[in-house]
Amino acid sequence: MAEALAGQQALSWRERISYGIADMGFNFYWANIATFLLFFYTDIFGISAAAAASMMFAIKLVNAFTDPLIGALADRTTTRYGKFRPYLVWGALPLGAAAVLTYTTPDLDHDGKLAWAYGSYLLMMVCYTAINIPYNALSGVMSADPQERSTINGLRFICAFGGSTLVTAATPALVQWLGAGDDKLGWQLTMGAWAVAASLLFVLSFANTRERIAPPPGQRSNVLQDVRDLAGNGPWLVLFFLALIIMVTITLRTTTAAYYFKYYVGRPELMASFVPTYMMAAAVGAAATPLMTRFIDKKMLMIVLMSLTAVLSAAFFAVPPDQVGLMFVLQAALGLVLGPKSPLAFSMYADTADYTEWRTGRRATAMTFAAATFSQKLGTALAVAVIGALFTALGYVPNATQSSGSQAGIVWLMSLIPAAFALLAVAVMCCYRLDGARLQGIQADLAARKTSLFPQA
Repeated sequence: MAEALAGQQALSWRERISYGIADMGFNFYWANIATFLLFFYTDIFGISAAAAASMMFAIKLVNAFTDPLIGALADRTTTRYGKFRPYLVWGALPLGAAAVLTYTTPDLDHDGKLAWAYGSYLLMMVCYTAINIPYNALSGVMSADPQERSTINGLRFICAFGGSTLVTAATPALVQWLGAGDDKLGWQLTMGAWAVAASLLFVLSFANTRERIAPPPGQRSNVLQDVRDLAGNGPWLVLFFLALIIMVTITLRTTTAAYYFKYYVGRPELMASFVPTYMMAAAVGAAATPLMTRFIDKKMLMIVLMSLTAVLSAAFFAVPPDQVGLMFVLQAALGLVLGPKSPLAFSMYADTADYTEWRTGRRATAMTFAAATFSQKLGTALAVAVIGALFTALGYVPNATQSSGSQAGIVWLMSLIPAAFALLAVAVMCCYRLDGARLQGIQADLAARKTSLFPQA
């Protein structure tokens, strides 16, 4: 009973914020990867768009399959500090070192550079996964209260969008300042600075958070059983495909933005404020999530948000290159409607972990989040593959005036293509069945089970 009550108690603001700031650290990496890495490979590192896109797709695909393994390992980790929190400290240094290597340009021929890119990027993504998946799972064991989960995930993504805003705004300037005209050195040192800052935030998060929800006493299961449990979890399967589709939608626009402003608008310097505009608006949207979920069911809210995303993305198709103000207005609007998406999704992942425990008597929180991360990485890989294939088919040439076909492809990748994926996300979300009333009943059943196990507590 004590455990059940502890899982329902309100968290302090110190703990909520401490959990959130770690995601700012993760976005010191992720925002660089999503916004700049393909551009870095084609225009700084010196490999073709097709080679870079193929490499990133292959690594994302391989890394996606490591996610369930890391989730299974985290679920079976037992320390005095909990199952998931220690990974924030254990993985900080390896991740930082791998990131610096990824943004290092060695003096090698094309094949040597490509081999370096494969090795360093794979290492960075494995290290990122090894710390990020336990962190994601941590939100599912800090509290059993669905509204509390919405709150901590809302705060988490405020910090995440804040970190992304800082990275996208400051990285180009840091590259110029630290590199002093040498872009290759500038990118390496800039990534090193972000790695140090991220590591400090991970340590602070570890020190100020606690795990309160444990698997049922005496639980015994293997990895295959965990996978079978997820495969039988209908709400989780919906979220799996939803995450994949939404990640395609976001990655298409985020990765294309650098090319959009360099080759279509003709003002690459606007990137320093365009992506941060989205991130700041998304932070506002994330901040509003706990309030919205008090009045709107999570499923319906997600459907409305993705419908608006489709409309706003499609609107970019009609924006001429000289209407910069309209681009920024649409970008801010997209940030507002997509901002709540992430805290909503991660709160629902935690809910599906409860659903698995209620249905099977087993709990695998990290595996639940790991398999969700798996789908996100597949979505990112698919988006990069689409970009690379389209660029190759339309004759993209780095650092040169683009053909009309290449420019048209860039505009499609910023507008109609992500809009189509957003509409697909709406269709998928209509299949989600774990609404608020059903979840409330599940929570009550789980609390009653724990009370029966600990009648004297």
